[in-house]
This record gives sequence, structure tokens and C-alpha cells, in this order.
Amino acid sequence: MIQHVLSTLVKFFIGAVAVGALLNAFDITAEQVLQDVGFTPEAVLAFVRDGIGWALPHFLLGAMVLIPIWLVIFLLKPPGFRR
Repeated sequence: MIQHVLSTLVKFFIGAVAVGALLNAFDITAEQVLQDVGFTPEAVLAFVRDGIGWALPHFLLGAMVLIPIWLVIFLLKPPGFRR
């Protein structure tokens, strides 16, 4: 599964670089695109900061519940048990 995720991320990265290079050939910048849709780079960073500020406490709370449950299930599996 991790190979599939990494493969997808690599393909996305290569595609994004290719599209960015193509747009750059037409003198289109990220700042221009953001201004055309009504955002500024600072506003985008503020959205990201706010999103992380909201998600991180929820993530940590969920992890504090799920990790002990996973650990108990992992420890109670019979030896040699595989899917």
C-alpha cells in the first residue's frame, strides 16, 4: 500500500512540475492566478494556519484514543497471525 501512495505522490509531483513549467512558459505566475480568484499569498497561508490550528488538536485527541486500542488489539493477536 505504501508503494501505491508513494507512486501516486511522485506522479502528482511530476505532473505539477510539468504544468507549472508550461504555465511559466506563458508567463503565468502563482501570484497572478491567486489574484484572479481573489486571494493573496498571505490569505492562503492564513487559511492553512487556521486549518492546521483546528485539525491538530482533533488529530491528537483521536490518536490518544485510537493508539491504545490498536496496541491492545496488536498485543492480543495470536502468534503468527497474518491476513
